[in-house]
Amino acid sequence: MTTLFAFLHHLLAFALVACIAIELVLVRQELTLTTAKKLIRIDAVLGVCAGLLLIVGLSRVFWFEKGADYYWANHAFLTKFGVFIGIAVVSITPTVEFLTWRKAVRAGEVPQVEERTLRKLAAFLHCELVGIVVILLCAVVMARGGWV
Repeated sequence: MTTLFAFLHHLLAFALVACIAIELVLVRQELTLTTAKKLIRIDAVLGVCAGLLLIVGLSRVFWFEKGADYYWANHAFLTKFGVFIGIAVVSITPTVEFLTWRKAVRAGEVPQVEERTLRKLAAFLHCELVGIVVILLCAVVMARGGWV
């Protein structure tokens, strides 16, 4: 079971990174009806991946691996978990923006979005990717037994 949950954890993490990367590419293109639809769908997939990643990750903490006592006393894990929560908070802004597009998209119209807003969305997505780099660093430090 431990191997299965480790695999799922990595699979979901890679899927989450892929979703953010796809969103970044799409938000930097000309906004069309097709692009808006894709962004809304990809963001929904991103949310599902993030939720499942949290569930699988916490399952590993509490029921597999080294046990909750080890992880909650490990500074690298706490940093990793905190950055994950931070990324979730940062991702609220793009999600809310994409959700506001649904009415226009359902009507077959391109959402009216200012260029400034699209640049802001790209900046939020860049922040999410930087956070993921920090999470990767923390994972390596944890694997080496550091920051305990």
